[in-house]
Amino acid sequence: MTTALSPIDSAKLAVADRASTLIASGMKVGLGTGSTATLLVKRLGERVRSECLDVVCVPTSSATAGLARDAGIRLATLDEAGWLDLTIDGADEFDPDFSLIKGAGGALLQEKIVATASSRMIVIVDASKQVETLGAFPLPVEVLGFGMDATMALLEKVLVTQDVDGRRIVPRRKNGELFTTDEGNHILDLHLNRIGNARDLSLALNQIPGIVENGLFIGMCDTIILGNLDGSVETITASGDKAETSGGKRAGNVRPAGAE
Repeated sequence: MTTALSPIDSAKLAVADRASTLIASGMKVGLGTGSTATLLVKRLGERVRSECLDVVCVPTSSATAGLARDAGIRLATLDEAGWLDLTIDGADEFDPDFSLIKGAGGALLQEKIVATASSRMIVIVDASKQVETLGAFPLPVEVLGFGMDATMALLEKVLVTQDVDGRRIVPRRKNGELFTTDEGNHILDLHLNRIGNARDLSLALNQIPGIVENGLFIGMCDTIILGNLDGSVETITASGDKAETSGGKRAGNVRPAGAE
């Protein structure tokens, strides 16, 4: 018996399918990490097998690399591939400025490096990830294991100076142990509730010794493919343009601040 997909799962599948059509032979593509990115990898693998699509992909985590190999996708390291045409990834939140919170899967460091080494970053999300202000989703921060208590103490002091509504710091754990990233680091989840100035916060966080990177992605994404719960899919660009690509009612417009 086939189990019916939930509206959110259907939205994730729809945006992954739409994003896969943007990949053409000859491209070098960064593949993100997470539940929606997983669907993209599977759909891309189908195209590689059925259409003999010739692409080289750079995975942003060991998990994505394993999925891509199983799907028959040709992989390379970022150093081997060089500059990428496109990175497609998910997000945990996005705001009207196209600023993102990422890192629920613990791959934020490699995700940010790959996205920065790409001509374009397209984000694929369901409508539940759309927010007016970032911060309801905990902000992941990747830290060294060495001196982590000292890093947390410095982080507490910095957060007092920031425009946020919460300051709880929770070391991420898996199976009772500290979560370890592919780079051998750990993750602190910052429960901030509201981030008043994402750019200032990102700069302040990365000045703290021991912090490797944070999960705020600012000025990187130029296109969002948004799956609505009514089944419609919208492609929204940083210029404020929006196109509906499947049936259903449109959600409210998402327009970057200052866009005409």
